[in-house]
Amino acid sequence: MSGEASTPGASPRAPRPGTQKSSGTVTKKGDRGAKEKQVLVLPPVGEEEPKNPEEYQCTGVLETDFAELCTRSGYTDFPKVVTRPRPHPAFVPSASMSEKPAQDDQRLSASCSLNSLESKYVFFRPTIQVELEPEDKGVKEIYIRGWRVEERILGIFSKCLPPLSQLQAINLWKVGLTDKTLSTFIALLPLCAPTLRKVSLEGNPLPEQSYHKLMAADSPIAHLSLRNNNIDDHGAQLLGQALSTLRSCNQTLVSLNLAFNHIGDAGAGYIADGLRLNRALLWLSLAHNRIQDQGALKLAEVLRPFELTHTEVVERRRLLLEKGTQERSRSPSSSRPGDSKTDREKNLLLQVNSAALTEKTDKTQTTKTPKGLSKKKEKSGGESVRKEEKSGSGQSPTQGTPKKEDPAKSGKGKVTIPEQKTSKGKGPKTGSKEKRSFLLESELVAEATETVNPLLEPVEHRNGKVFVPGNKVLLHLNLLRNRITEVGLEGFLATVQYQAQFSKSKSPSKGPVGLLRLSLAKNCFSPQCPAYTKIQELMLPRAPVTKAKPREEETT
Repeated sequence: MSGEASTPGASPRAPRPGTQKSSGTVTKKGDRGAKEKQVLVLPPVGEEEPKNPEEYQCTGVLETDFAELCTRSGYTDFPKVVTRPRPHPAFVPSASMSEKPAQDDQRLSASCSLNSLESKYVFFRPTIQVELEPEDKGVKEIYIRGWRVEERILGIFSKCLPPLSQLQAINLWKVGLTDKTLSTFIALLPLCAPTLRKVSLEGNPLPEQSYHKLMAADSPIAHLSLRNNNIDDHGAQLLGQALSTLRSCNQTLVSLNLAFNHIGDAGAGYIADGLRLNRALLWLSLAHNRIQDQGALKLAEVLRPFELTHTEVVERRRLLLEKGTQERSRSPSSSRPGDSKTDREKNLLLQVNSAALTEKTDKTQTTKTPKGLSKKKEKSGGESVRKEEKSGSGQSPTQGTPKKEDPAKSGKGKVTIPEQKTSKGKGPKTGSKEKRSFLLESELVAEATETVNPLLEPVEHRNGKVFVPGNKVLLHLNLLRNRITEVGLEGFLATVQYQAQFSKSKSPSKGPVGLLRLSLAKNCFSPQCPAYTKIQELMLPRAPVTKAKPREEETT
């Protein structure tokens, strides 16, 4: 019995540690083990990040691509892609959300319904809001608000954003950008579709204020908003240099919003320096800053004829010489490459004989020497003479070419005839300009085949100083709520008066010239002061809204 008792005693002991306790602990430990395994499994997934996300081929649907890339990168909880909410038509006229937010919160909390709590939680949950095209539902704009965008998320964006062929704008509001993540974001932009033209980085103050990197020469951004970023005078200096310098100029940025920052007089001066040679920016907002009269006068000075500095004058002369050499190098290129040597020899001969021609035109023997020279030409090669006759004004660097070819044709020693023929043979642009060996500055400036450097615009000399017409490309300037007094208003009044007179002399078919809208309200002056009322009177007929009203009345 003792042996039997021992065996049953042993049998229940064995299951107690092995079966009963283990059964309870196995399930709990099993769950914990499963969780621990999941936690332990995540790091290998993160280690395989370079492989798994690259193996996935994006489909162009942002919702599925972003979710799949996040799971492959090891994220268990990630923001969802949702359509940007729009207020209902019945909800627009009511101002309950803006006027009485506390009462609405009390109503929601008092209801204590599950739907209201979930709706409040979902509203503050991180999401990627998108705005879709009405026709094919393609992603047009992306809005990210109020959650930190890390460099790893930007790496995911670099894979799922390029397939979006209709993406036009990216808006990042208070996403905790740093100078490092900003560089990653800038590197992402060229990968996106060419339709991406608008970037908004608001509420993202950076220690180094490296926002100017968004305005590089190869940047595709046309509309840039940098509101509420604590940009001071140093950041404004970097932005002004990105707008233009003597050696570089941004030609893609159309609108720049710098409102709600800390820009003072020095920063406004740097922005004005950037506007000296920039001819692409149309819209600039410096509202809600700290600009006083000194900065306002600098901004007003750039918008009317201003004096070039010594370095700018030197650069202007260099550009004129460079343009002249380019014009002279282009002229022999009209002939065929096989006859380049013979053409050069003929040009040298013509240069030598041009002086003799000019001397003999005053005498009666002008018809003899051209005939003799034309015979020498025919002996050297009749085909090359025909080529020279066809090229016409292409032989611009020498004076003898237009004078010698036409006497060979007509036998008449007149100087006016070859000028007419050369202008018809080659073209109206080059024929009249290439009569003389030295090209004048006015001729170089007048040839506007491409975007003309502002330093090559027609200038005016006053008392040994060089004045350029000023920036007439900027159409909108917003200086609301700064610290400008009547002293600064006088500078803008002079600018508006000059632009109004200048626009009258120009034909309306060439488009608007100068400011169409100037916002100076809410500054340190009385709205009834004479300068402000005069500015409003001059700007009223120039505003596009007032111009559009008569047209609407005519159509109605």
